[in-house]
Amino acid sequence: MPQKSLFEEEVVPGFHEHRSDYSAISLSNGARCVSLFSSAGIGELGVEATGIEVITANEMIPYRVSAYQDNFGGHFIIEGDIRHNVDAIVTDAKGKLQKEELFLIYATPPCQGMSSNGMGKLKSEIEQGRRVEEDPRNRLIIPTMDVVSELRPKWLLLENVPGMKNTAITTDDGGVENIIDYVGSRLGEDYVGCAEVVACHDFGIPQQRKRLITIFTRDKKGKDYFKRNGRSFFSEKMREPKKTLRDAIQGFPPLEAKEGKNSQTDFHPFHYVPVMNPKKFWWVENTKEGNTAFNNQCIEPDCRYEGTSGHRDVKIDGKWVSCKEIPIHCDSCGALLPRPTVTDKKTGEVRLLKGFHSAYRRMQWDQPARTLTQNFIYEASDNKIHPQENRVLSIYEAMILQTIDRYNYQFTASGEKLSTAKIAEIIGESVPPYLIEKICKMMLDVSFSS
Repeated sequence: MPQKSLFEEEVVPGFHEHRSDYSAISLSNGARCVSLFSSAGIGELGVEATGIEVITANEMIPYRVSAYQDNFGGHFIIEGDIRHNVDAIVTDAKGKLQKEELFLIYATPPCQGMSSNGMGKLKSEIEQGRRVEEDPRNRLIIPTMDVVSELRPKWLLLENVPGMKNTAITTDDGGVENIIDYVGSRLGEDYVGCAEVVACHDFGIPQQRKRLITIFTRDKKGKDYFKRNGRSFFSEKMREPKKTLRDAIQGFPPLEAKEGKNSQTDFHPFHYVPVMNPKKFWWVENTKEGNTAFNNQCIEPDCRYEGTSGHRDVKIDGKWVSCKEIPIHCDSCGALLPRPTVTDKKTGEVRLLKGFHSAYRRMQWDQPARTLTQNFIYEASDNKIHPQENRVLSIYEAMILQTIDRYNYQFTASGEKLSTAKIAEIIGESVPPYLIEKICKMMLDVSFSS
């Protein structure tokens, strides 16, 4: 039998089997949700665990639509670009709501275009008459707010990277506006709310992921709550003690990134890792917990010198860049160090691989995991090597760190198992559903409190 995960004692089943204790509250009060940029539905696990019913969803990537349908049913997700589907989304939702009010719109616009310094640069370029280079994905907030303006939910929940708070967009009238200010102006005076950067590890999630959570409400009790809570949504009672990587995944059957040793699917179907090529395995097996392979020292038995300089942070023109001056040979005996290198096929010359200090770095047992990205299945990714074993995280371990293991979810599309790469994309681009569940529970508590 598989070992229980960190959260298994209080598993919240998926909505299609059982609802949580909040279902009676939410369903009796008609708590319904429209989801935008729904991806494969990971965030909806948290929404529906509270009993809030998702009635309409929208996603444009076909395999994610299929995964969503496999997990939630296919009768309410609209496939396609939101820019071309505003009317379809609104019509579908209104048809299901009839005369009832919509409780929540939950939206996670793409984050790749969000920039922490975009506001000043974009405004300056326009004022100087220069051509504006703007990531078009940032402007997807415009059709999002078109949907919101038509449906007027009691609550609006936007989730994105912290950089969204300082991102600017060009509006339809040619102006430049901070994206959060734009949301507020489109909502009007009926709504109050704020945008807050939160760290997932403050909410019982064993991951240091930081997200910008933007919440607005026109619910009277919601407005009163914001006023009482200092115009913040996140109260102390939502927070939980910090959980570390050790708390989450220590004691699982060991794996190695070698053929025949990289899978323990009898423990869990997703407890497996990719096989690493021998050179990279050599770098990894000589890397200490919390350290990067760029700092590895001499392993020659007659030398073992540990004084060869390692990685250092380099900043050029205000930007961090990879260090290019790390020695690859031992300063004492001259032996090649187990540091990331590449060999020129023509000349045979061995040279250093470019990489930041976070590349080829082991995680730390007694800290929450660093932010999972879709590249967590690659050893060169940011702080994603297992703290002790010679491998990256298994898919199952990533599910735990992202709190997906708390819910019933199938990584399939049209009934067929998704590739490891696609599973990693879904996990890495999702928000931990337990965070969304805690937010939705608080919304229900506030709105339906006596």
